[in-house]
Amino acid sequence: MTDSALAPSAMAAPAAQRRDFGLKRRHASEARFRFYGITAIVIGLAFLIILFVSIISKGYTAFVQTSITVPVEFSEQIIDKNNERATDPLKLRAANYPLVARNAVAAFLGIDPTDKAAMKAAGDLVSDSSRVQLREIVQADPSIVGQTRTVTLLASGDIDSANKGQIDLSVAEANRKVSDKQLELLNQLKEKGAVSMPFNWGLLTFGASSRPESAGLGVALIGSLFMMLVVLIVSLPIGVAASIYLEEFARKNRFTDLIEVNINNLAAVPSIVFGLLGLAVFINFFGMPRSAPIVGGLVLSLMTLPTIIIATRAALRSVPPSIRTAALGVGASKTQMVFDHVLPLAVPGILTGTIIGLARALGETAPLLLIGMVAFVADMPQNPLQPATALPVQIFMWTNEAERAFVERTSGAIIVLLVFLAIMNITAIVLRRRFERRW
Repeated sequence: MTDSALAPSAMAAPAAQRRDFGLKRRHASEARFRFYGITAIVIGLAFLIILFVSIISKGYTAFVQTSITVPVEFSEQIIDKNNERATDPLKLRAANYPLVARNAVAAFLGIDPTDKAAMKAAGDLVSDSSRVQLREIVQADPSIVGQTRTVTLLASGDIDSANKGQIDLSVAEANRKVSDKQLELLNQLKEKGAVSMPFNWGLLTFGASSRPESAGLGVALIGSLFMMLVVLIVSLPIGVAASIYLEEFARKNRFTDLIEVNINNLAAVPSIVFGLLGLAVFINFFGMPRSAPIVGGLVLSLMTLPTIIIATRAALRSVPPSIRTAALGVGASKTQMVFDHVLPLAVPGILTGTIIGLARALGETAPLLLIGMVAFVADMPQNPLQPATALPVQIFMWTNEAERAFVERTSGAIIVLLVFLAIMNITAIVLRRRFERRW
C-alpha cells in the first residue's frame, strides 16, 4: 500500500522539474530580450549624443562674430576727390572703401603709412565686406564725406577663426593663414578695447557670400518660408479632399484599391524622383523659373501629399462609427455628417500629419538640387518667383567651400535647421495631445 501511495508523487516530481525548467527558460529569454532592447536604445542614444555634441561643438561659435570698432575717416580724397557726388551720385559706389577701412585701422593703431607690410596686415584684419558696409553708410548720408565716425567693422574670416581659437597658432607662420604681424596688431586692438564678439545676427540676415564672415542664411530662410507656404497652400486642401473622398464617399472596388496602393507606394518613393518629376514637368514643360521657391514648393507638395493623405485617412478612420450613425439617424445628409461631425473630430490628427509632412519637406535637399536651387543669391527674394535657396541646400553648398570658417557656418546652419524641425515636431505633439479625444 505504501508503494502504491508513493508512486504518483515520484512520477509528479520530474513533471514539476520540467515545468520549473521551462519557466526559468522563458524568464531567461525575456531577460535577454529586455537586455537587447535596452542595449539598442543605449546605442541609439549614444550615436545621437555624439551627433549633437559634434554639431554643437563646431557650430556654436558661428553665433558670435569678431568685430573691430574704430573711428573711420570718410576721406574726401578717397571717396570723392573731385567733389562730383552732387552731380553724379554713382561716384560714391565706385570709391575705394577697403582703403578707407584699412586707413582707419592703421590710424587707430598708430601705424606709419610708409610701412607697407604693417599697412597690409592692418587691412587684412578687416573683412572685404566693409566695402559694402561703408558704401551704404555714405550713400545713406553723403554729407558724411569728410567727417569721422565710429564704425564697427567685421573682422576677416581668418582673424575671426584665430580670435576664436580655431587656428593652431603654435605651428610655423608659413603653415597658417594668419601672420605673426596680424596677431600682434590684433592683440593691440584687444588691449585698446576695439575688439568685441557680439551675437552674429548676420548669420540669420545676410545673403550668400564667398567670404565666410559675411555669409548668412537670410536668403535660405526666406526661400524655405516661401516653399513651406506653397506646400501648405497646395498639399493641405488637396490631401484632405482626397482623403475625405477615399475614406467616406468612394466605393470599395479594384480602382480605389489601386489608388490606395499607389498612395502608399508614393510615400516610400525616394525624394530625388520627385525632383526629376519637377524638373521634367514644371521647368522643362511649363517653363517655370529655375531656382524659384514656387517650383521647389510644388515639388515638395507632390512629395508631401502621400504623407498628408495617409495621416488624414487614419484620423478619419479613428472617429467612432457611432458618430456617423448618430448624425445620419437625426436626418443629416452624408455630406453634413462628414463635414459637420466627422471632420472636426479628425482635425487634430490632420494637423499632426500636416506638420510632420511639412517638417519632412523642410529638410529635403535632393529634389531642390535637381531644380536648380543652388544658385548664388545675395539679394533677398521679394516673392516666390524670384531666385532663392533653402536651408538644407545652403548647408550642402557650404560643405563644399574651402575656407576653414565655413565649417562653423555649416554646423551653425545645421543647428538652425534642427531647431526649426524640433519646433515643428513639438508643435505636432502638443496639438495632438491638446485636441485629441479618446473614445
